[in-house]
Amino acid sequence: MAARPLVARQPNERLQALIQEAGCSNAGLARRVNMCGAEHGLDLRYDKTSVARWLRGQQPRGRAPAVIAEALGRKLGRTVTIDEIGMANGKNLASGVGLQFSPTVLGAIEQVCELWRSDVGRRDFLSGSSVAASALVEPSRDWLISSPDPQVSRAAGPRVGQSDVQAVRAMTQALVELDHQYGSGHVRPVVVHYLNSVVSGLLAGSYREAVGRELFAAVSRLTELAGYMAVDTGQPGLAQRYYIQALRLAQAAGDRGYGGYVLAASMSHLAAQLGNPREIAQLARAAQEGARGRVTPRAEAMFHAAEARGHALLGDARSAQTASGRAVAALETADPRSGDDPAWIRHFDEAYLADELAHCHRDLGQAEAAARRAQESLAGLPATKARRRALGYVLLATAQVQQREIELACHTGLKAVELLETLRSHRGAEYLEDFQQRLEPYRDEPVVREFGARMELQAAA
Repeated sequence: MAARPLVARQPNERLQALIQEAGCSNAGLARRVNMCGAEHGLDLRYDKTSVARWLRGQQPRGRAPAVIAEALGRKLGRTVTIDEIGMANGKNLASGVGLQFSPTVLGAIEQVCELWRSDVGRRDFLSGSSVAASALVEPSRDWLISSPDPQVSRAAGPRVGQSDVQAVRAMTQALVELDHQYGSGHVRPVVVHYLNSVVSGLLAGSYREAVGRELFAAVSRLTELAGYMAVDTGQPGLAQRYYIQALRLAQAAGDRGYGGYVLAASMSHLAAQLGNPREIAQLARAAQEGARGRVTPRAEAMFHAAEARGHALLGDARSAQTASGRAVAALETADPRSGDDPAWIRHFDEAYLADELAHCHRDLGQAEAAARRAQESLAGLPATKARRRALGYVLLATAQVQQREIELACHTGLKAVELLETLRSHRGAEYLEDFQQRLEPYRDEPVVREFGARMELQAAA
């Protein structure tokens, strides 16, 4: 009597459902897989019997699962992942979605689309996960040493053109403006659904090389925005996944400058929020090195400002001052009339730099300089940037507490409270909480008690 296998194979119901959705026969799928494999330099010779074995639970080896997923995705007109076809085999466990800097463009598309799909599905492992500093630093290393992607064009699927790229850019700009005005709590669900329902289909389409590069650049920006919104809704573990994928998409776009921006403006700020100062400086220096000679002075200024934040949190005043000086010098050489700056860095002006420097002075205990820089920033910020103005008021109020100007600090803090009442921003709530903790030594003063009562009313509303 033959021995039973230790583990019985389970029918692959996921693959069966997708084949039915695509309207494919087993022979038809095998033919599509062979053709798709040939485009990747693979000599695949599958037939209808091969497909039948897959349906019974057999796992093909090597790159075959990714090719099968791509072939089905082309037929369906959207991205399909190896997890979706039931062939992850432990390699793409849900908890790891979005944490890998994929070595291939196909893998990058698969991973970011799975991230969007998981986010829309509100999978608990995404929002509940913590952030490890290495999960931010390791992708920066991969980005630094990776060779450029030689090709991103695709020959199958719905045609994607320049107008599609422009639509993604226009949608991104509209969402940025709404986010500034009302906070991410109102806007982030729209971003994620758009990425999952529309943008994933564009990535799975067919496009020429030039259009493909621009498409990846546009999607990278929108993915980074979704990551920032995850921060602003109190989901740092989710934010790190979006930032890693935005970095990988920037690589596919061939845009080293924007890759540096993701490291210095996004990942380093996340590290700052989480209290990992050493990683802040590492990420900012990686941005400087990896984008050297590829960015404008305005971007260089932002990279140096990010480094200064890291040194300040470490208490290294000399290094912070050096990096801050480089940031100021770089921004002084930036010409806003030249038109050389890409869209993603044009917002970084004197007001934004002053905000970064105010944070540095606050963390170094330099209260007078922190207050001066915070006031400079607020003077240059338009009313439409409500969240940044609110954070700026908290920053100014914090500096005033450091100067023991408690009544003035509470007055300034109330301005922040009034603005934050119009927003849904977790970052704003965190800033206010930090400010209240700094007021604690003065809790018996009437003005502090009045401020606390106002906060209690807001919390009860």
